[in-house]
This record gives sequence, C-alpha cells and structure tokens, in this order.
Amino acid sequence: MLIFGFVSSVFDYLTFGVLLLLLPGMIGQFRTGWFLESVVSASLIVLVIRSRKPFFKSEPGKYLSIATLLTIVTALLFPLTPLAVLFGFEPLSFSTVFIIAIIVFLYIVTAEVIKRFFYSRVK
Repeated sequence: MLIFGFVSSVFDYLTFGVLLLLLPGMIGQFRTGWFLESVVSASLIVLVIRSRKPFFKSEPGKYLSIATLLTIVTALLFPLTPLAVLFGFEPLSFSTVFIIAIIVFLYIVTAEVIKRFFYSRVK
C-alpha cells in the first residue's frame, strides 16, 4: 500500500500541476477538474486492485460495474447541473477533460504495472 499510495500522490501532484498550468486563475474550472480526476480515478483504481488478474481481463461483478459506471457518469454530468454552482464547479472544455482522461489512463496503467510487479514477488 505504501507504493500504491506513493503512486496515487504522484498522480495527484501531476493533476494539480497540469490544472494549474491549463487553468491559471480559473478557480471554478480547476475545482471541477480536480473533482473529476479524483472521483473517476478512485472509481477505476478499485477495478485494478481488486484482483490479481489484469483489470481488463477480470470482469467485475454486476453491482460493482453498475456502481462504478454510475459514479463516473454522475461525476462527469454533475458540473453541468444547477447544483454545480453550490460547489463552485464550472463546465470544462473538451480539451481539459481529454487531458484529465489521459492522466487517469496513465494512472491506471501505472497501477496495473505495479500490481504485476508486486504479485510476481508475492505468491
């Protein structure tokens, strides 16, 4: 868990830095980007660490799949709802969402590589 925690922190700092560079002075969009990356990556990382198999080869249970999908869809749509104003969220540009998706993808791939390394050493 120390290694996974470290990797999580590295990707948090990466997200923070990228959002600061992309959205200087845009507090609402920064907040929205941070929220999206955090919720989506946390939801997907559960699929990576729940099994020894690669996450794309280990089908999750029906309820975990539904919960993950609903969480991600809700997080993506939330900034577009009237409730977003209460949290200071603002809609993001497609390019910002795309960059966040790349960061999440890199995080998932990194976690998968680390998981393989871990299980190659632990029987």
